[in-house]
Amino acid sequence: MRIINVIDLPIPDCKRICFSRFLDHRGYFTEVFKHSDFKTSNELSFLRKYSIVQSNESYSKKGVIRGLHIQWNPFQGKLVRTLFGRMVDYFIDLRIDSEYFGKAFMVDMPTDNNNRQSEWLWLPPGIAHGNFYLENSKIEYLCTGEYNPNGEFSINPLCDEIDYALCNDELLKSFQDLKNNNPIISNKDLYGYSLTEWLDMPESKLFKKKNR
Repeated sequence: MRIINVIDLPIPDCKRICFSRFLDHRGYFTEVFKHSDFKTSNELSFLRKYSIVQSNESYSKKGVIRGLHIQWNPFQGKLVRTLFGRMVDYFIDLRIDSEYFGKAFMVDMPTDNNNRQSEWLWLPPGIAHGNFYLENSKIEYLCTGEYNPNGEFSINPLCDEIDYALCNDELLKSFQDLKNNNPIISNKDLYGYSLTEWLDMPESKLFKKKNR
């Protein structure tokens, strides 16, 4: 796996990991994950304390909003990438000792088979994760903790308490347009917690920058 660069995002500890593809007249080949690189690469040193234990794939139709999900038992970091289509990843910081608590960020992750690089998005434990879709899309995400439906919470992605000041204006407009035009969303997510309700949950106190 050839790492091109690692880009720090405005919310601390969240990163874009860009890696190369080999392109020729047939198409392309790339290594998307290599255990030894994730354990020894200087560029990926922030991942050394984690192990990938579960791989998930999700297909979503245009107009879908998913999330925002966070898991505490076990804690779960995620590596996310788009397989085809156009996914905008949407996440917020829920670490109670973070100066960015309640702030959202969005990363546009369309696919382009002619691009000589692709990318993972890394979201550490304590970041509530979701996404919305501007095209029919398929994504993959690798998790550092196995899924436990009894240890997961949902934050309502339409919650008015979320701070969008860090978000790109164009992506935020796409989200607001989708939000106002009958988005496809599960009841679980639509009736998820507000930030105020989340802070009233004892589990919210488990998420801190200093110990995750």
